[in-house]
Amino acid sequence: MGHVFVQLQEPLRRRRPGEGLALWDLGFRPFYLLAASLALLSVPLWALQFSGLLSKGGLRGAAWHAHEMVFGYALAIVIGFLFTAGRNWSGQATPTGRPLMALAALWVLARVLVLTPWLEASLLVNLAVPWAAAWGLWRALSAGGNRRNYFFVGLLLAMGAASAVLHLTHLGWLGWPVSLAQGLGLMLGLDVLLFMIAVMAGRVLPMFSNNGVPGMNARRDPRVERTALGSVLLLLAFDALGLSGPLLLLALLPALLAHGWRFALWQPWKTLGNPLVWVLHAAYAWLLLHLGLRSAAALDWLPASAATHALTIGLIGLMTLGMITRTALGHTGRPLKAGPVETLAYLAMLGAALVRVFVPLLMPAALMQAVWLSAALWALAFVLYLWRYGPMLLRPRVDGLPG
Repeated sequence: MGHVFVQLQEPLRRRRPGEGLALWDLGFRPFYLLAASLALLSVPLWALQFSGLLSKGGLRGAAWHAHEMVFGYALAIVIGFLFTAGRNWSGQATPTGRPLMALAALWVLARVLVLTPWLEASLLVNLAVPWAAAWGLWRALSAGGNRRNYFFVGLLLAMGAASAVLHLTHLGWLGWPVSLAQGLGLMLGLDVLLFMIAVMAGRVLPMFSNNGVPGMNARRDPRVERTALGSVLLLLAFDALGLSGPLLLLALLPALLAHGWRFALWQPWKTLGNPLVWVLHAAYAWLLLHLGLRSAAALDWLPASAATHALTIGLIGLMTLGMITRTALGHTGRPLKAGPVETLAYLAMLGAALVRVFVPLLMPAALMQAVWLSAALWALAFVLYLWRYGPMLLRPRVDGLPG
């Protein structure tokens, strides 16, 4: 009897530099390109919608914007990164070629369906994207015996479940109050992303810092690492249980202390001379700001939106931008060095976060202007990324190696 199997990749061959299209050679290529394109288009569209100049989509208003930033943009970066890192972790193939093309097409279909009234179809396709990615990653990790990173498979499954909760809210199938269920789906998705970033930051920031900055002595303390990551899981549990108000401080304050201690061990003040390194440290600083602002919001001292945008633009936006530049350079065979274009993109994203978080806090009447300026700076960051990195993502590695 013949064996039935799923082929994860098409045969890779060594190319001559500049020969052919390399878009489907490794996961980071299509998914970084798709994520940056969505980021460039969707945030200005949301600014138009927020100002009343554009009608609402299938996932009404702010829910559409939040869904696409979490389960569209950020998820695409996660898939691209995990497929690329997963190959290194396991020594096995992650999806390439036609399977990768099919997953990218499914992701695009999900982006279209959230703009339609067909929420049942949108639910199924948005659930299928991270779950199919989880299957592809698990095949590679299990074949390579890399059990250490199995939890990333679970996190991809959790992302799909969180997106489903959001869709079920709008379909009215859960029977929960809309505000509770909608907030739950988005919050769980953000908490999963926060945990992923916390894990990867602990693995790579000290290493990148020590490799990229002479005399750097970024350190990792196993006890601090466990406490910092455990605090994020505790926060996720509080959010899953729907706990709110001052009770949240039992999770937020330990997290703030643990991540502050962790960050101090990395000595971020020594990284200012290397943009590829300081951008990641600057992003991590927004994690501390997020936890502090969310603590204030739990006491009703500040609006919750400030904490949310510190997380989504400051931490997720800046961290992902830093990672998709660094990993694209490394995996296309180029030197790990940021030029003026990258630096300007980082500063634009940093400006987008500062404007969106702090202008409404200091001048509430300027909220609309803050949204527009932040959206413009965000879009500028991705215009610069696509201009500089779009050709790299399409073309083969400059050293001719596969990938």
